[in-house]
Amino acid sequence: MRNIQLINRMTEYYTGDPKRIQHFIKVYELSKIIGQQEGLDDTTQYILETAAIVHDIGIKAAEEKYGDCNGKLQEKEGPAIAEKMLSELGYEENIIKRVSYLVGHHHTYTDIDGKDYQILIEADFLVNLYEDGESKKSAETVLNKIFKTKAGQKLLINMYGLQ
Repeated sequence: MRNIQLINRMTEYYTGDPKRIQHFIKVYELSKIIGQQEGLDDTTQYILETAAIVHDIGIKAAEEKYGDCNGKLQEKEGPAIAEKMLSELGYEENIIKRVSYLVGHHHTYTDIDGKDYQILIEADFLVNLYEDGESKKSAETVLNKIFKTKAGQKLLINMYGLQ
């Protein structure tokens, strides 16, 4: 139920920006699907889903401060905003800490330290590849370089008709 409140808060945060709302909801749903298929424990699944909802929360602040919202700026600006929102909604400190870490690293594709991190990256790639109109060749490159979970790989292969 708490994540439903968070989704509602994020839609308010992105009022008037349907693209951003659509994006985080798609990343949330794909994270949920991949995490369940990968057999995550309940806490890790909850962290993953929570992080997926707020993963791009730094975009607005980055655009306001720097006139740009590239991945590194999102990672820089997002954690503090996510922590504040999650605290206001009563999330537990251990959840907030891990979600903040994931928000601050979701565009960093090295030293991935957990299935929640890996799945968040995969779900975000699945959505970004589609939203950015990327080619089958780009999807194949990402498949070979980034994707590690069986469920994420299968989704990407099926989406782009790979292999």
